[in-house]
Amino acid sequence: MKIIEQPNISGLKILQPAIYNDERGYFFESYNHETFKKLGIEDIFVQDNQSFSKKNVIRGLHLQVPPFAQAKLVRVIKGAVWDVAVDLRKNSPTYGQHFSVVLSEENQLQFYIPVGFAHGFATLEDNTLFAYKCSHVYHKDAEKSILYNDKDLNIRWNIENPMVAEKDLQAVCFKDFISPF
Repeated sequence: MKIIEQPNISGLKILQPAIYNDERGYFFESYNHETFKKLGIEDIFVQDNQSFSKKNVIRGLHLQVPPFAQAKLVRVIKGAVWDVAVDLRKNSPTYGQHFSVVLSEENQLQFYIPVGFAHGFATLEDNTLFAYKCSHVYHKDAEKSILYNDKDLNIRWNIENPMVAEKDLQAVCFKDFISPF
């Protein structure tokens, strides 16, 4: 496992596992706490989640607020997504900025998103299987959402007529979100 990119927003990391291919297929270690610790990721992940989506689905922008805030380690098992993280850390020089990356079954990249970010993704292929580890268990009362198409965030999802859950359509605008981070 190695870090292949540390985006211009501090804390975010794109990771590439060592993949072992042969005539049978491939193998890779997707998570090892000691390896991640050596890479500067010391979170202990306590919950794994998985979603299955059709093409052109947007999920997000989601977060959990303290004391249940979550760091996430995300990856695609099947298909592809346009993955987005928005910096919500009030004292960060990149507050309100976002970073995006394509995660796919072909590139096998993983995206580490620390506490203090909203997260969302758009599916680029049908039957996309998305997996993520969380550093804290889900608490409904701590769940918050920021509108995925907020004009102030100006995220280019590059999807016409996306399928979006009703709760995500009712999310708050970025300017109305009071960051606890």
